[in-house]
Amino acid sequence: MNKINLLKELSRYAVFDVKIVSDILNKSREYSKLVIYRLKQEKLIFEIERNKYTTKKEPLVIASNLVWPSYISCWSALRYYNLTEQLPETFFVITTRARKKRKINMENSKIIFIKVSGKYFFGYAKEILNDFEIFIATKEKALIDSALFKKISFSEIFDIIQNNKDELDFDLLINYLIKIKNKALIKRFGFLLDSLGINTLKLNKYIDYKYIPLDYAGLAKGKKNKKWRVIQNVNL
Repeated sequence: MNKINLLKELSRYAVFDVKIVSDILNKSREYSKLVIYRLKQEKLIFEIERNKYTTKKEPLVIASNLVWPSYISCWSALRYYNLTEQLPETFFVITTRARKKRKINMENSKIIFIKVSGKYFFGYAKEILNDFEIFIATKEKALIDSALFKKISFSEIFDIIQNNKDELDFDLLINYLIKIKNKALIKRFGFLLDSLGINTLKLNKYIDYKYIPLDYAGLAKGKKNKKWRVIQNVNL
C-alpha cells in the first residue's frame, strides 16, 4: 500500500496505534513501527503519547478518543457550546479509568485527565465533530464539573451563567446538584441561582450550618449570607 492510501485509511481514525497500522498494511508489528517512524519524521502523523498517533489537529476529537469511558468538560465544553469566548489551551477529560500519565502536552495545547468515582460520571452526551463522535458534558454538567474540580473560579462561573441564562436548563442543573449531594457545591450554586431569581426551593434541605467561601479561589473574608451559609468573598 502506498503512502497516500495508508494516510487515507488512517484518517478514518481519531486515534490509532501500531496494531491498527499493522492490520491495514497486513505487515508485522516491527515493520509497522518503521512506517510510523517515517510518517512522523515527515510530519504526516503526530504522536500523542506512547503508541497513540493521529492525523488530526482538532484537540476535542483527539482528547475524546484517548481513553474510554470519558467525556470532555470544563472550559473546553463551555467553549464548544459558545458559553464563553475564551479559547482554552487546556482540555479536561473526565474519566473513571486510572492513568499513569495524567497530562499530555501537545503543540499548542495540553490534555489533562481527571479521574472520578462513578457517582460523578454522568451528564454528558454524544456529539459529532468533524465527522467523529465525541462525548462531552452537557452545558449544566460542565459548569458543575468546573466548580467541583475547581478548574474555573466561581466568579467566572457566575459570569458565564448570568450571560447565558436563556441557554441553560436550570431544573437540570439543580437535579444534577441534588444527585451529587455535595453540600459546598449546593450552597455556592444555590446562592448564585437565588441571586439570579431562579427557584432554588429543592436545594434548601441540603444546607448545613458550616460557612464556606463563595469563591474557593479567594480568602474566607466578607459578608456572611445566613440563608446559604456562604461568605461573600467576591462581588457577584
